[in-house]
Amino acid sequence: MTSQLLINSLIAFSTFLLIAVSFSLIYQSVKFFHFAHAVVFTSGAYFTFLFIQLFDLSLYLSLPLAIICACLLGCLIEWLVYRPLRKKNSSSLILLLASLGIYIVLQNVISMVFGDDTKSIRTWPVVEGLNVFGARITPVQIIIIITSIVLLILVAYFLHLSKTGKAMRAVANDPELANISGINSDKVILISFAIGSALAGIAGILVSLDVDMTPTMGMNALMMGVVAMIVGGVGSIRGIVLGSLLLALAQNLGVWYISSQWQDAIAFAILLIFLLFKPEGFFGKKLRKAEV
Repeated sequence: MTSQLLINSLIAFSTFLLIAVSFSLIYQSVKFFHFAHAVVFTSGAYFTFLFIQLFDLSLYLSLPLAIICACLLGCLIEWLVYRPLRKKNSSSLILLLASLGIYIVLQNVISMVFGDDTKSIRTWPVVEGLNVFGARITPVQIIIIITSIVLLILVAYFLHLSKTGKAMRAVANDPELANISGINSDKVILISFAIGSALAGIAGILVSLDVDMTPTMGMNALMMGVVAMIVGGVGSIRGIVLGSLLLALAQNLGVWYISSQWQDAIAFAILLIFLLFKPEGFFGKKLRKAEV
């Protein structure tokens, strides 16, 4: 029982981690709630389904094409909607409402094109999972865990060692000072959307390979990623790791001892506790009054 609980928690942790990192990269650069990230997450799965069903491509060719399309979708949202609004000095509230509108429109487009029923991109028969220390885990779930950890390491190295990563961190800390220093903040924000959207597309594909997909799958996934990010501390990679781990363990303990219906309630109860007693999260920085 304990082994299965730990395995299930590790799988959930990997999913939350990838979504939280992808959202954090974008949030850090634009400082508003990018609701449309949920539909970018969903689009990764549906682009894969589209390439397999309509163009009769193999799964292995469809996957990179779907990730590129999810990346382009995120970039188009930034380029066609958010950037013009920023040029007009629109408030964060206006940007948030715009992102919510984009999410609703695109989710309904997916529903109209593909239908509301559950779709699958798995091309192999369902088999019993591998036995690991008495627990069951499928090859897809192993891939989810490995992929999330590898991508986390790559993102961490990119942010701290590359010139572009350092520019992204500079824009996240102070966009005006970054502009004065010669950094093109619009270009950096677009790069943040590209990387964050690609990661979201990958997360959507991995989840759909494990549990199939529906047009509404993105919002719940996004909420869990946001909770993990806030609990860990906005802008902290190691904080996101801890936040994702805490959330995954708490949810799976709740499922094991209470009921699966309590998963979302447990997540938001943890969020409320942190907002009340430690709003900066595990490794976040407290805001000075001038920054509020």
